[in-house]
Amino acid sequence: MKLESYYKLKDIAGLINAEFDGDPDFEISGFNEIHMVEPGDLTFVDHPKYYDKAINSRATTILINKKVKKPSGKALIFSNDPFVDFNKLTNHFRPFEKCLKAVSSSASIGEDTIIQPGVFIGNHVKIGKNCIIHANVSIYDHCIIGDNVIIHSNSVIGADAFYFQKRNNKTLKFHSCGRVVIKDNVEIGGCCTIDKGVTGDTIIGEYTKFDNHIQIGHDTVIGRYCLFASNSAIAGVSEIKDNVILWGQVGVIKEVVIGEGAVVLAGSGVSKSLEGNKVYFGSPADEAKKKWRELVCLRKLPEIYKKLN
Repeated sequence: MKLESYYKLKDIAGLINAEFDGDPDFEISGFNEIHMVEPGDLTFVDHPKYYDKAINSRATTILINKKVKKPSGKALIFSNDPFVDFNKLTNHFRPFEKCLKAVSSSASIGEDTIIQPGVFIGNHVKIGKNCIIHANVSIYDHCIIGDNVIIHSNSVIGADAFYFQKRNNKTLKFHSCGRVVIKDNVEIGGCCTIDKGVTGDTIIGEYTKFDNHIQIGHDTVIGRYCLFASNSAIAGVSEIKDNVILWGQVGVIKEVVIGEGAVVLAGSGVSKSLEGNKVYFGSPADEAKKKWRELVCLRKLPEIYKKLN
């Protein structure tokens, strides 16, 4: 999440009553998770396993629960509970904002866009020109929709990320402050759900088309000209390159990359990154020809067993 202007280290630390190490006027321009960070961002770390990754990341301010040496050119904020304090900060800068009517007064809707009955458009949403938003679609706050986009009935754009931390018999929710960005000429089928980024953007590229009942997890980036068939689901923080086809009921785990031009056949489960311009099948998904040879061998096992016995 990018802030509207720069904030000083001393002011950010003051919001959570925390000590800091660095120039009090050190500038902070955004909040991001460790895998999304850019210079100017504040990120958090609360586990020794990830201390080095956070400190050596592109983030320039680290919210951390251990007194460590400050790297050159960076700042540290010390917290007993970085997860909770990070939530406090993002809630401060992007709190939940109730909306008392179907289309928020702060929403921007482009010329010749059609909004059908029952649609909800939240605060600070931007919708481009020549779009059709069908009945009972919900578009949450801060989402950005490009030109010539079609969203079919009962789809939900911008719901919270599925991101929780379990501790002390509680399930703590990570506040979602990101957005969904849908580029030009995209079509979203009925009953699809696209979750907003936790701190960044979930992005759907130009000319990509979704069938019905598609789930896209937080911070996932979908390329251009992709086709996703019904009941496919992609977990968070994955990257789907241009011209990828997912046939029906494909499942993709988090933090994988599917290369440009890949085709994943129906019912497959993607458990690792896949190279582009190949056809995949199975669970775990592998090159289709290889999987089919394996299936042929499996069918022959009873016959082989009978001969051996």
